[in-house]
Amino acid sequence: MAASRYRRFLKLCEEWPVDETKRGRDLGAYLRQRVAQAFREGENTQIAEPEACDQMYESLARLHSNYYKHKYPRPRDTTFSGLSVEEYKLILSTDTLEEFKEMNKGMWKKLQEKFAPKSPEEKHKAWARVLSRPRT
Repeated sequence: MAASRYRRFLKLCEEWPVDETKRGRDLGAYLRQRVAQAFREGENTQIAEPEACDQMYESLARLHSNYYKHKYPRPRDTTFSGLSVEEYKLILSTDTLEEFKEMNKGMWKKLQEKFAPKSPEEKHKAWARVLSRPRT
């Protein structure tokens, strides 16, 4: 029975798309990682809670098949902001979010990051230079 659960999860992982614009935050990539952790021994993995495993699979399958999108259709594809799905994808991409973070930093923080030593060795060298300067 564990083998069939494993195969179902593998099939779901194969079908679930990976959004490359959401590096480190993508649900498809996270799902693959969790399945690999849960089924470390592949088809031979012993499942402690088979009912919970089946329930998790069914929930993920409903999400993947857009079950709720079809069950509760929206009368119009609009948002409160008026942005399209493509515009939201662009805004929520990892690159754009990183740009927003950079824009929100204050000038002092940007200067600190630019000129601060990166490693402990660099910090030590910087302090050594400061302390070895001749005093006037």
